[in-house]
Amino acid sequence: MPISIEEIKPFLPSFNEELLEVIAASGVIKDLPAGMEILKEGQYVKMIPIVLEGLVKVFTSIEDKELLLYYIGSTQSCIMSFSAGLTNSPSRIYAITEEPSLLLLLPTDKLNVWVKQYPAINELFYQQYNLRYTEMLDMINSLLFGRMDQRVYNYLSEKSKIKEERILNIRHKQIATELGTAREVVTRILKKLEQEGKIRQIEGGIEII
Repeated sequence: MPISIEEIKPFLPSFNEELLEVIAASGVIKDLPAGMEILKEGQYVKMIPIVLEGLVKVFTSIEDKELLLYYIGSTQSCIMSFSAGLTNSPSRIYAITEEPSLLLLLPTDKLNVWVKQYPAINELFYQQYNLRYTEMLDMINSLLFGRMDQRVYNYLSEKSKIKEERILNIRHKQIATELGTAREVVTRILKKLEQEGKIRQIEGGIEII
């Protein structure tokens, strides 16, 4: 089903009518449930996503451990898939929908042309580069110098902020997987954070205080 300009214009206000028209003609909108894998590590990227609604998490794999790199929220894109797509290189990350998400998928062959013709496309991805670069530096600093209890608390606080939820429905195993540590370590740290009054573990999940 063809995309109408009205569907995408509210999410891309800096794009002019001409650019919105070419995107509507070539792009695809996908409505995906939570937990859907949209990109595999090693896969060649043919479509680059812009998240219109929802949330996508981006991972990498290091020595058989999964490590969360960043989240992609509304009006954001995945700069690593953008880079892989434009250079025709295999993806070094994989991406999964964190919650039900509406994605605008842009074909890489068209995007290669659009970045040369439309400054607004370049501006969008320059902003993404800057955002992800800062996040990656923060993550590296946390991995090298941060205590695990601080990493867990920062992870929960950031996730709460991104999802706009004070109570997170999340399991200890998921936290451990996304932080590249053991579930037992996470369980011990959550008890410590609860004793410090920073979180509360309740039946519905973990409440950030």
